[in-house]
Amino acid sequence: MKDFFKYMSATVVGLIVFTLLTGAIGAMCIVGMIASESSAKDVSDNSVMVLNLSGMLNERSENSFMDEIGGSTVGTIGLDDVLSAVDKAKSNDKIKGIYIEAGMLAADSYASLAAIRNALLDFKKSGKWIIAYGDVYTQGTYYVASVADKILLNPSGRVDWHGIASQPIFLKDLMEKFGVKMQLAKVGTYKSAPEMFTADKMSDANREQVTAYVNGIWQNICKGVSESRKISVKELNEYADSFITLNDTKDFVKYKFVDKLVYTDQIKAEINKLLKKDADDNINSVSLADMRVVKSKDKKGDEIAVYYAYGNIVDNAAGGMLSDEHNIVGKTVCEDLEKLMDDDDVKAVVLRINSGGGSAYASEQIWHYVETLKKKKPVVVSMGGMAASGGYYISSGANWIVAEPTTLTGSIGIFGMFPDMSGLLTQKLGVKFDEVKTNRHSAFGTPSRPFNEEEMRYLGNHVDRGYALFRSRVAQGRKMTTEQVEQIAQGRVWLGQDALRIKLVDELGGLDKAVAKAAQLAKLKEYHTSDYPGKTDWMDQLLNSVSGGTYIKTQTRLALGEYYEPFMLLKDIGSQSAIQARIPFVMNIK
Repeated sequence: MKDFFKYMSATVVGLIVFTLLTGAIGAMCIVGMIASESSAKDVSDNSVMVLNLSGMLNERSENSFMDEIGGSTVGTIGLDDVLSAVDKAKSNDKIKGIYIEAGMLAADSYASLAAIRNALLDFKKSGKWIIAYGDVYTQGTYYVASVADKILLNPSGRVDWHGIASQPIFLKDLMEKFGVKMQLAKVGTYKSAPEMFTADKMSDANREQVTAYVNGIWQNICKGVSESRKISVKELNEYADSFITLNDTKDFVKYKFVDKLVYTDQIKAEINKLLKKDADDNINSVSLADMRVVKSKDKKGDEIAVYYAYGNIVDNAAGGMLSDEHNIVGKTVCEDLEKLMDDDDVKAVVLRINSGGGSAYASEQIWHYVETLKKKKPVVVSMGGMAASGGYYISSGANWIVAEPTTLTGSIGIFGMFPDMSGLLTQKLGVKFDEVKTNRHSAFGTPSRPFNEEEMRYLGNHVDRGYALFRSRVAQGRKMTTEQVEQIAQGRVWLGQDALRIKLVDELGGLDKAVAKAAQLAKLKEYHTSDYPGKTDWMDQLLNSVSGGTYIKTQTRLALGEYYEPFMLLKDIGSQSAIQARIPFVMNIK
């Protein structure tokens, strides 16, 4: 017994010591990270910026300091960080070029990839060089890397070049197996979002619009690669049709996709050649993380606020460990816009929107605050990968709208979708219901039965009024008649380049063009930008990580892959706003 207590005591003491040491190391890491983020990095002479295209590309970065402490290499790349880093590298005389390390990059859209590509093209105007290497180039990373002066490929690697496709997911039959059906009231022939739950294949109208924007995106990809690599668009399509992805790597040199086949240990010599140094010399490099703290130009002149609004549009912040942390929360955004309106230092506001929409109610509230803000200072919208349905709703009132050529926008239409759980409850689970009511519709919305014909008529009228309101908001903002809006509405999704033709947007370009337009409208000669809202600080990250939310969400996303969004939607469907202004829940463009 004495030995038992002795060993138990030793174990307890060991655990206490281990916990204290782990806490001390973690605290030192946190202090070190905070200190590094608050101090400007000094770039060495003759440096190279390394752009590692691996992980998930989202509108803004969300790397957790807990991941950095734990050494996690799977993180999120923020488009905002990439664009800022490339711009800093362009103006920094100590940085001589950019080395693109192509990896497995999962981008939120081809519009985001195009934004990076355009930034790199602008970088080359400074006379500096870009070199790219990949063991494997995904089609998206190759599209970005094709701007490089020299593209290198591993002799055993490959370049994925196959075209793009959209494969919508349909859950109707799966739900029926559990006795669940969706009751639908919608406006818009092209409003295809509910099809995921109410159909088993694409409608003719949906197939028409998806065909149009998929082909439009591919044409833009081919055009960009063709101009950079001097390969005709016709040849690029022939290569895609013959699926050269699995060809011998020598063919990629032959077809001019890459310039040279080299192993990883030979890259150093290739970069040193461009730096005019000996092959074995050490290379001074700065990473994307380093570039975040590289000193940028002094902020002079007046302030233009860049407000990031991305994700699903929701009424309130969703709860639960698996909830999506990147939502456009109606109440929060309205409060933020009011603060920007009252901030006399802010002379103009650029709304950076990347959203497929969501709650029609929240969209209307944000629209109202944009209208109020616009009366006091100019508001310009910069559209990212998507600004459609509710995303277009909140954009429509701006003074000026800038979209990428491949932005998915428009989709002016709404729907109401209501789950009928009666089959699950009464037939599958054997639950019985009885009823006493005072009025004709006292039991409206009960889970014991589906809506009747009269109730569906009421819901249809409600949705019709919501569509009429949406259409009138667009007509007011775009200076059109409701009849003109109706001709391009009906839930139709448009590419940015087509939206320009039908006057849903004013200009094609990225965030830089939107900022320049905001400065022009505010009559500013000298200006700088500030980003809103502020990113999550390390303490909030710590609390979220301790609660398990970030870890579980990340692991679930990695495990489910493309099925993560449908899973999340089914999980949170009870908390979703009943009336939705949004494009399909899962675009699934590959």
